[in-house]
Amino acid sequence: MEKLSKTDIETRLLRLPDWEYFDNAIHAEFEFENFKDCFSAMSRIAFECEALNHHPDWKNVYNVLSISLSTHDADGVTEKDFKLAQAIEAIIEEEE
Repeated sequence: MEKLSKTDIETRLLRLPDWEYFDNAIHAEFEFENFKDCFSAMSRIAFECEALNHHPDWKNVYNVLSISLSTHDADGVTEKDFKLAQAIEAIIEEEE
């Protein structure tokens, strides 16, 4: 998987307004009504991660889910990260 240029990343992020690029990864933070809803979304995301064989760096504090995506093998952001970010967005939208 080929690492994307900063310009390519910024262009693709125009379609993902909840995401930002810094520290060689794309990042987003999602807030839910409560812990149960947050954990439910995380569980659904986990299945998608397994299906794509791509796993985020993430953390959950009560009702907030913070996610960072980068492709470690490419030492940066690739198409794989955007594919997972789009899947995450779809799951988050369904949860709302």
